[in-house]
Amino acid sequence: MTAASALSPVGDLRRLGALRDVPAGGFVMGSDAHYPEERPAHRVHVAAFGMEAHPVTNAAFRRFVVATGHVTVAEQAPDPAAFPDAAPEELVPGSLVFTPPPGPVPLTDWRRWWRYVPGADWRHPGGPGTTLHGLDRHPVVHVGWEDAAAYAAWAGRELPTEAEWEHAARGGSPDGAEYAWGDELAPRGRAMANTWSGRFPWENTAPPAQQRTTPVGQFPANGYGLADMIGNVWEWTASPWTEDHSATPVTTGAVHACCGAAPQALEDERRVTKGGSHLCSPYYCARYRPPARQGHGLRSTTGHLGFRCVVRDRAEVGAP
Repeated sequence: MTAASALSPVGDLRRLGALRDVPAGGFVMGSDAHYPEERPAHRVHVAAFGMEAHPVTNAAFRRFVVATGHVTVAEQAPDPAAFPDAAPEELVPGSLVFTPPPGPVPLTDWRRWWRYVPGADWRHPGGPGTTLHGLDRHPVVHVGWEDAAAYAAWAGRELPTEAEWEHAARGGSPDGAEYAWGDELAPRGRAMANTWSGRFPWENTAPPAQQRTTPVGQFPANGYGLADMIGNVWEWTASPWTEDHSATPVTTGAVHACCGAAPQALEDERRVTKGGSHLCSPYYCARYRPPARQGHGLRSTTGHLGFRCVVRDRAEVGAP
């Protein structure tokens, strides 16, 4: 029995993330004002679709695993050929966990704040001894692209393209708006997304409950009713990674080491991730904007990367 067929919840929409309508339309994708990979800004058009109102949660992912027996990438031993620079002790099941240093460090080496933790996975986000207690409504993390794709297939849904994701994240805001909610990062002092507060990566001045992932929907939804499109966790898309919007898909080479690019496997494919995370900071990684993008190896997993799904023909499942 495949993951797509085993106890599939299609038709039982209460067991899935609620969908929000994203209308068809044209928008200016990318930006010429920020990081090189976001260029050039160009106009695209997308058809209407439905998108899950928030990232897939631990509770939803648990239902998928119970129904299918799926074993995630982080629960499998890495292939030594895919990680030629890894130490032998790293070639065991595990994932990357953000570990803040005790004080300021050079921002040129992600190893100062990322640590490969054997036994870290979606059930144990901080490594052995940690659990999902109290985290049912948090986004699932430590999932690879194939894990996200398997969940989407089981749910009768798909992963969004980069263009769909960016159009949805803008929430109907005018072209050129800096953020998903307008031109101010914190209008009237109100935090609009779960991003880093303080000096990255060692000083986080946010309340303790906001220093990692937060429950989905804790921050305001955008104009399409979509929560956490910005911050909280990066999100997988279906789109192959390109160095910029004029380039062809990249299959080898380095990716951007932003607020959390983890060690990347030498894989034949990478995918675009969008939205930034709770680790994005103006001191280091100002990628909490709709056009921001990052490439990620398919089997590289971290504690700040999740996903959400779309439905392109809502008539097939009905609207909640």
